[in-house]
Amino acid sequence: MKKLVLIALLFSTIAASAQTNTPSVYRKDFDYLWNTVDSNYCYFNKKPIDWNKVKAIYAPQIDTVTTRDSFVTIIEHVLNELYDHHISLGTNTDLSRRLVPTGADIWAEFQSGRAIVTEVRKAFGAEKVGITAGMEVVAVNDVPVNQALLPFLAHTADIEAKNYALRLLLAGDHITKRVITLKSKDGVKEYYPDKDGLMLEHVKYPEMVESKIIGDVGYIKVNNFLFDNSIIAKFDSVLNKLLPTKALIIDMRETPSGGNTSVARAILGRFITAEHFYQKHEYYAEEKETGIKRSWVEIVSPRGITYTKPLVILANHWTGSIAEGITIGFDGMKRATVIGTTLARLNGSVESFRMPNTKIGFNIPTERLYHVSGLPRELYKPTIVADVTKQKPGAGSDVILNLALAFLSNKTK
Repeated sequence: MKKLVLIALLFSTIAASAQTNTPSVYRKDFDYLWNTVDSNYCYFNKKPIDWNKVKAIYAPQIDTVTTRDSFVTIIEHVLNELYDHHISLGTNTDLSRRLVPTGADIWAEFQSGRAIVTEVRKAFGAEKVGITAGMEVVAVNDVPVNQALLPFLAHTADIEAKNYALRLLLAGDHITKRVITLKSKDGVKEYYPDKDGLMLEHVKYPEMVESKIIGDVGYIKVNNFLFDNSIIAKFDSVLNKLLPTKALIIDMRETPSGGNTSVARAILGRFITAEHFYQKHEYYAEEKETGIKRSWVEIVSPRGITYTKPLVILANHWTGSIAEGITIGFDGMKRATVIGTTLARLNGSVESFRMPNTKIGFNIPTERLYHVSGLPRELYKPTIVADVTKQKPGAGSDVILNLALAFLSNKTK
């Protein structure tokens, strides 16, 4: 009897596997993804995207798919049509692009037709080999930049789609070492950001939260763990030790992967003495279905011992998602001065979905988020914008931190 049960289970597993690897099953999952995005993605209003045209382009390709990897590749192209770094797929192939900003060490965009590096992530491969903001991207892996980004480019003339494709190109895939040809005042040169290994594949941090005292100023570096509630106790412990300092810097420049609002409210709550609104939400799907807008403002409450002295938040292109929410929260509550560069500009709050057959998950923004002033979160800029073209590689040069220290020096005189 046991043998018969085992044989039946084996055949059912084989049958399920065979069913998964059929074009009709992949088509069903493609249709599920397309319909889910159509009903729930909340940023069609600001992008010239013909979503019906996207279906017409890719559905015939899906109908020829017989392997999971080729299905994943086509779905990645479909999602690239939305050119939104806050959209992600719950799986990848070796040749999938790394996630931006989490898996990227270069931020770039087109300026006057040229692909310009606008910021480099500190302590990663690009900085270590001497890549700096202001350099022009000429080629990647020996392919001219405008040709190399074509596989990631959406079917639209929007410059933001081109910027998105450029950043995917520079992030690289999961197995290929990058060779990036850059032009600077010193001429054209090749750079090898992965020469010491693919650092971006396995990012490690010494602690969830790091701290030190610089003169009489406390410094807290929050690392990429805003999705883990255990960071709350770590943050509290560090902050409690820095309560006697004259001022405080919270460094949010290594928080690209997002997190949850519990952590956000926990951090914000240590710096206020009364309840405050900290961000506004709009839920798009309900508005689309009923024609009635649904929106609300989230409240943060005081907790623990309040730190009341001057506060600076450091932010950059690797300040992403919930870290952006924390940053605009501090700004909206008028509790901190934000110093740095433009943030990651990740759209809204994401919701997770899963295709019914392949079980591949995907995340798309379904809620629009706003500063309490009404400004869309992705359009927020720091109070004091740093010029990182003056940034030099190495631990001794940190333009944003130095700007914060100078600001607090004047503030605490």
